[in-house]
Amino acid sequence: MDLIQLPPNSLRVGQVLSFALRDAEGNLLFAAGQPLPNTPQVQALIARGAWVQAHETKEYQRALAHKMDTLMHQGAVLADIVKVQADFRQEKAQKVELGEQAAWADLQMHAHSLLREPKAEDFKPRFQQLHNDALARLNAKPDAVLLLLIFESSMNFQSYSDRHALLSLVLAELCARQLGWPEDWRLALTQAALSMNLSITVQQDRMASQEDGPSHAQQQALVSHGDRSAELLGSLGVKSELWLKTVCLHHDAGPGPLAGRAPAEQLARVLRRIDIFGARLSPRRSRQAMAGASAARAVFLDEMKQPDEAGAALIKTTGLYPPGSLVRLANGEVGMVIKRGHSATEPLVASLLGKSGNPLSEPVPRDTRLASQAIAASLAPHELKLRVNVDKLLKLAGAG
Repeated sequence: MDLIQLPPNSLRVGQVLSFALRDAEGNLLFAAGQPLPNTPQVQALIARGAWVQAHETKEYQRALAHKMDTLMHQGAVLADIVKVQADFRQEKAQKVELGEQAAWADLQMHAHSLLREPKAEDFKPRFQQLHNDALARLNAKPDAVLLLLIFESSMNFQSYSDRHALLSLVLAELCARQLGWPEDWRLALTQAALSMNLSITVQQDRMASQEDGPSHAQQQALVSHGDRSAELLGSLGVKSELWLKTVCLHHDAGPGPLAGRAPAEQLARVLRRIDIFGARLSPRRSRQAMAGASAARAVFLDEMKQPDEAGAALIKTTGLYPPGSLVRLANGEVGMVIKRGHSATEPLVASLLGKSGNPLSEPVPRDTRLASQAIAASLAPHELKLRVNVDKLLKLAGAG
């Protein structure tokens, strides 16, 4: 497939496409005739420049017409004119280093395409590329990545399944490190986190956007989706027994100590707590997102309301107040957690609202180890009536 990259900002939100937009590997993102929706992923795509098939562009058509006209004037035979191909080449676009927001919007777009329409011929390489790219960004700036993914997950129910898959992947990697698990376990857990809901991706997005909670029929359709996702993964060429078994069990591994269980059961139990944590942090049209500390407490206690080992590992990973969540400080200020601290209850916070409730001109770092700046309460996302400049917070978190 002969692909070229469009110049940055040559598209606009709402534009009805006259050609299909693709990623750099040629995978379809938006079909011709579709209007471009106003989403962070599309905005990042516009800023970066999408890929199209060369023959669909006006430049290609003009070059082709010019060459055909030239041949006609030269007296070429009709057969040669019909066969002509435009001598059209576009210089290879320079690779632009994306900022954290644009990079994750790009990854989310890839996740959307991959998880909604998996194809056996290219699923494994595309999945591995997405998996590796996400972990590479996590390894470079873990607190900034947590801040961005948790905050964005808490703000919007659109594209729920894509956001949830990427957040689960990130939490799985950090949790596996916290537990000191071997490389093969970490790999299987992160792969399972990204793919555990493969069989219900479309249904997840539909349920997140409906005004009522899931109907009985929808709840029934979710039963055994771990088995169906594992079966689908197998049909797409996945051979790893640990990966597939973890996906199978991620809704069935019950409470209790991790030690003594089969490897897949241990991984599935951790994945279950991660799944719940991410879901509690995310809104639906039918309900609001939980405060960060409330979501953390929900996974710290198991189904019997007892301390849960897997949940405790997750809280040690993110802290009781995870990056990207909102808090009120003892001094009356309201801010966002931007970095994990040395203890689960003492993260670094950037204040956004002053004591009077008025917005601060710039986010101000606060050390919650100090009594005057200690965290007094965890707030739900809807309690902050302020447009947040995430770029400034990411810089404070180490992504600038």
